[in-house]
Order: sequence, then structure tokens, then C-alpha cells
Amino acid sequence: MSSLSTSRRWIALSVLCLSLLLSVVDNTIVNVALPTLNSDLGAGTTQLQWIVDAYTLVFSALLLTMGHLGDRFGRRRALQLGLLIFAVTSGLATLSTTSNQLIGARALMGIGAALIFPATLAILVNVFTDPKERAAAIGIWSAMVGVAVAIGPIAGGLLLEHFWWGSIFLVNIPVALISIALGALLLPESRDPNVGPMDYAGLVLSAAGVGLVIWAIIEAPTRGWTSPTILMAFAGSVVLLVAFALVERRLVHPMLDVLLFKNARFTAASLSIATAFFALFGFIFLITQFLQLVQGYTALQAGVRTLPFAIATGIMSPVAIALMHRFGSRAIVTLGLLVMAIGFVIAATVQVDTPYLGRVLISMVIIAAGLGLATSPATESIMGAVPPDKAGAGAAVNDTTREFGGTLGVAVVGSVFLTVYAPLAVDGYRSLGLPPEFESIVRESLAGGLGVAAKLPPDVGAQLVAITKGAFVDGLTRGSLVSAAVVAVGAIIAWKFLPTGTKS
Repeated sequence: MSSLSTSRRWIALSVLCLSLLLSVVDNTIVNVALPTLNSDLGAGTTQLQWIVDAYTLVFSALLLTMGHLGDRFGRRRALQLGLLIFAVTSGLATLSTTSNQLIGARALMGIGAALIFPATLAILVNVFTDPKERAAAIGIWSAMVGVAVAIGPIAGGLLLEHFWWGSIFLVNIPVALISIALGALLLPESRDPNVGPMDYAGLVLSAAGVGLVIWAIIEAPTRGWTSPTILMAFAGSVVLLVAFALVERRLVHPMLDVLLFKNARFTAASLSIATAFFALFGFIFLITQFLQLVQGYTALQAGVRTLPFAIATGIMSPVAIALMHRFGSRAIVTLGLLVMAIGFVIAATVQVDTPYLGRVLISMVIIAAGLGLATSPATESIMGAVPPDKAGAGAAVNDTTREFGGTLGVAVVGSVFLTVYAPLAVDGYRSLGLPPEFESIVRESLAGGLGVAAKLPPDVGAQLVAITKGAFVDGLTRGSLVSAAVVAVGAIIAWKFLPTGTKS
């Protein structure tokens, strides 16, 4: 039970949100720096991919492990350690002189983030013990996740406009140190008082199983979803996760009570969050490229144009909690996912010359509003189904579903996009009678196609620009429709399995 006064509880929440901001922003801030890293560090396509994905892979793989260790040794201690690791490894990233050094630093940053993310939600649940207060606090926490995802490109673009690429990592250090100092003063310590022996098998199996499936998802678009390596990785992850579940069921004090997944509220809420972030990250992956490569905005200009997304999410997340108290989590989560689906359908109608102040902006605001409506009540449903003593493990499940869904979304939506874009771009390239040596560059990405077009005579280059931009928009349409279908399935799951009443 929390002994903090009302004002101290809300001040503590602000410290938790600041800490949370660090770990989530780094999911997206590096994307706008990729062209600079390509030129300054000589990073190839594969290296650029792993500069982004090394962080995601380690972060996702260790969430369950770090959530459990926070329950065991203290959640504030886990948060403080995570922030310290994040600060030190951000310094290493800043000082990197090669692509491989930066990839290694990003992986180490993932360790810090895996300590930070679940600890923030676990501390929140133990600070806010009144159900209505806790729900409101979770609404603000969820809003911060959505806001952080959206402001990553803005912050990155702003820093790159005035400083070198290392500044996107250097800025983490003072924020982390401020969070450590404030946390030491304002956050209470809490832990599970009933921990048993250390569950070493669970720690290893969960990290290996989640890490392997995330690796397979990341590599599948490049290697092929049906390649032997990817199929073996997926099969291996299933074996490891089944072994993890069997081990946990036999323990008196497991790191994760897998029987929680028999609770329809817990499982349906987890799937709702996974589908929402699947669609969200897949869409962000494409729309940021659309704004820069199709509509010609700079990284900073494109980032600023995602700001309404952050505003809409920030407004609707707390509103969703108030609506949940009146209408129940089932109605509001379902509504949120359906609203997201409508936004994706609108995004699917965008054309090359569609102005930003129109369907582009409208679709983004609707998607963001739906995200806020869906994820706050779903997070409250997950944490409400978990005993406070196991808050770290529950928070880790909540966080893992977000990361897993988002990673899968980028991979699947990206693959769907490429199956549409590549043949259209290549057929158009061939129709212009251009030499075959540049065909693979055009096939790989719109950025590559525009680069080739810039080297051609103006009239031919203009035709290739029109062809590749049109192919990109066709791929965006298909990807947006896939996102709409996924959140619609999530809405069906939420309506069928989440509790119907206002009290659960």
C-alpha cells in the first residue's frame, strides 16, 4: 500500500512518465537519422536496419526478465539501475565511430530500457492503490507512451537540424540523470514480499524464446518468411516458450503465472494492445516515409506533422478512462479499435498529391484518437487482473505485447508494402528502357528510386519519380488496409472476451 499523500502520488507519476519517455522515444528517434548515419558512418542497408533493431530486440527479449527482477529486488532500484545503464550506453552510442560500435551500444541501451519500462508501470500500480485513481494514472501513463512514439521523429529532426547525429543519443544523458535524482527523492520502493527461489530456468527460457521470435520477425522480410532459417527460428521460439510455460506451471513461485492467460480479461486486453501497436507501428513506418519522400518534407518538417498524432493520443487516453468507468472496458476498447480501423481506411485513400491538410491529417488524428481510447482501458484491464505484488511481471507482459505487436507490424506491413511497391516500380523502370544495373536499387526502396532518378536526364527522371511515388502510394494503400483488418480483428476479440460491466 502507498503511504504517499495525494500530491506526492501525482508528482511521482510525473517522474515515472519522464523515465518512460526515454525508453519509448528511442524506439523511433533514430529513424530520422538513418540517412545521416549512412553517409557519416558508411552504414549499409543491413547495418542501418540493425542500428534500429538491436535496441528493439534486446528491449523486447528482456522485458519479462527485468520485470520479474524488479518484483524481486525492488522496482525503484530496477528503475534507477535502468536509467543509469541507459545514460552510460547513450554516451557510448554518442562516441561510436563505426556502425558496428553503434549497433552494440544500441543493444546495451535495450538492457536499460527493459529495466525502465516495466518498473514505471509496476511502481504506478503500487503508488495508486485506489482503483479509480489508478485507472486515471494508467490513462496518463498510456498517453505518454503514445506521445513518446509520436515525438521521437520530431525530437530527432529538431536535433539533426542543428547538431550532429550523436546529439540524438547525447540528449538522453541529462534526462536520465534528472530522472535518477528525482526518483531517489520522490519514488517509494516496493517489491514482492513472497518471492521464492530464483527462477533461473524461467529467466533464460523467456529471454531466449521472446528474443528468438523477435529476431525471426525482424529478419523475415529480408530472408523470406518461408526461408528455412526463419521457419527454424519460429519453431525454436515456440519450443522455448512452451518449455517456459511448462516450467512456470510447476513452480510454487513462478516469475510469471501463466495461468493468468486463462483469465479472459487479461488475455483479451493483451491481444487488444498487441493488435493496436501492430497497426500503429506498421503505419508509422510507412507514413513517415510518405511525408518525406513522396511529399518532400524534411525530417523536421515531417516530424512536426506527426505532432497532432501525439496531441490526439494525449487527450483521448485520459478521456478513455472516464468513459470506461461509465460504459465498461469492453465497449471502450472495442470502440477505440474500430475508430483506428476507420482511420486506416481513410489513410488507404491517400494519393501522391493529397495535401497534408486533408485526408493525411484526418487519418492520423482518427488513428491516434482510437489508440488512446483502446490502450488505456486495456492496460488497466491487464494490471487490474494482476496482484499488486506481481505488478512487475504484469507490467512486463503489457510492455512485451506492445513491443511484440509493434515489431510484427513493421515486419508484416513492410512486407505487404514491398510486395506491391517492388513489382510496380520495376515494371515502370523497365518500361522506360533504362539499364538493368540500377533495377535492384529501384526495387529496394523509394529512396533508392529517387536517387536513381536524380542521375537521369530530367524528362526521364521525372517519369521515374512519378512511377516510384505512385508505386509507393499503392503499397501504402495495401499496408493501411492490412492494418485496418488487424485492428478490426482486435475489436472482435475485445467485444467477445473483455468484461461487460463498469467494474471488473
